[in-house]
Amino acid sequence: MSDSTSKLMRSSAVMATGTIASRITGIGRDITAAAALGFFLVSDAYSLGNSLPTIVYILIIGGALNAVFIPQLVRHMKDDADNGSAYADRLLTLAGLTLLLLSIAAVGLAPQLVDLFTPADYPQQEFDLAVAFARLCLPQIFFYGLYTMLSQVLNARGHFGMPMFAPIANNVIAIATFVLFIVVAGTSAAADGVLTTQQILILGIGTTLGVIAQAVILIPVLFRHGYRYRPRFDWRGAGLGRAGSLAMWTIALVLVNQATNIVVTRLAAQANVNAAAAGATAAGLTTYQKAHLVFLLPHSVITISIITAMLPGLSRLAHDGRFVDVGRQVSSTMRMVVAVIAPIAAILFVLGADIAVMLFGYGAATASQAQVMGQIVSVFMIGLIPFTLFYVLLRGFYAIEDTRTPFFITVGFSIAWMVMAIPLFSLVKDGGQQVASLALTYGLSYWIGMGAAWLYLARRLGGMRSGATLLALGRIVAAAVLALGGMILARVALGGVGYQAALESRGSVLLDIIVMSPVGVLVYLVAAWLLRVHELHAVTALVRARITRSR
Repeated sequence: MSDSTSKLMRSSAVMATGTIASRITGIGRDITAAAALGFFLVSDAYSLGNSLPTIVYILIIGGALNAVFIPQLVRHMKDDADNGSAYADRLLTLAGLTLLLLSIAAVGLAPQLVDLFTPADYPQQEFDLAVAFARLCLPQIFFYGLYTMLSQVLNARGHFGMPMFAPIANNVIAIATFVLFIVVAGTSAAADGVLTTQQILILGIGTTLGVIAQAVILIPVLFRHGYRYRPRFDWRGAGLGRAGSLAMWTIALVLVNQATNIVVTRLAAQANVNAAAAGATAAGLTTYQKAHLVFLLPHSVITISIITAMLPGLSRLAHDGRFVDVGRQVSSTMRMVVAVIAPIAAILFVLGADIAVMLFGYGAATASQAQVMGQIVSVFMIGLIPFTLFYVLLRGFYAIEDTRTPFFITVGFSIAWMVMAIPLFSLVKDGGQQVASLALTYGLSYWIGMGAAWLYLARRLGGMRSGATLLALGRIVAAAVLALGGMILARVALGGVGYQAALESRGSVLLDIIVMSPVGVLVYLVAAWLLRVHELHAVTALVRARITRSR
């Protein structure tokens, strides 16, 4: 293993550890949120109000910061006499002021923002509740941006760990908030559909305090690593125009994504309104969001950890004009992440409902609501591999400072998603099936986007060893399919077919998980060995190294 690969693996391991700890507490956050609010219309109102800060932040500035900040910092650290400190000061000052003004404006426009993301027949009571939550949560925009900027400064200087651990503080505060809500309001408030001012304040203020803590905790870390921020307003002629021109295409890409998100949010909210009118199991925006968070979990732990460590080195290769090496690095990363992602996708496809009932069927959330959410997790798994590959490919474009091509690719697959999603939504039953249709078309659209991104990036880089990469990915997917088949056979042997076992008892659900998960892992490992999936060697070497260091 080369020194650069070893360094990448070590950095990825540190980030993966932080991300795993963060995601474990994040699961605890989601469990307590479901126990406090269930999946009812009240929960959708909270989910919407708490989602708006992230949506507005990403829409206006977040995407540009993520895509442009690290490559430009790396460039200025290499070329500037002060290792890029002045450039970072200027960019932090400009972005910080923008975020502050944006947060103030968003709070004032809370009713209009909620109206944009809700269907025309959304109940007035839930609309007012969503506005109240939005006003309490929208100040988070500034602190999301602060967290992102400070994380990027640390990453550009080769310090990857703490940004992955910081969200733990956010999750712990959120868990305490939901527990306090249950103590004060009980588990029946969400089903009743009415929250008091005190209960609204507990949820809104507690959630925002968590985001503040996530950002502020990075400040002493930066001091410890020698960076001292000094406000600078001499922006003209400082190279920020280059970052701005690159960011314009990224902002346009985010606009397309958020336009799609508006449609999906309105449809998901409509699904729960329809379910309530039809007397069906509650399933709507909260159901979609929680299922999507489970979908993102393996991606967050594995893909983002590897990519975050890889991106500075990738940017340096691109800066030196070594595009062929960029292609090789991207293709090897694609194979590595899919080797770990694929079996997880197979396990969650089979056990989605079981896991959801075991984790989310408590308090205000009923077992049937959790089961519906788990079924949607299973549907999401159809798109996990292309979603992961698409993410890796986009980072290849960003490394060569091409933000224009990802914009047009995103436009294409967003249109494909809407063309599939809107008619299918109207053809299926209210509630859970409508939410599942959004998850299905989401995954299918990423297969389209991934294929287009691969073709264009390979052309830009002069090749990505696509034939060898496709062959390796084919072997990995074949091993995952065999693992999926082994788990289905195990379920039949246990006497359960489909998802009906999820409705019996937590004992049978737990038995499914305990038996079938190891079966899936074992079959995958054996199949991968027989099919010569060499990418697992790097992963197992990393695990052995981590165990040795722990001992």
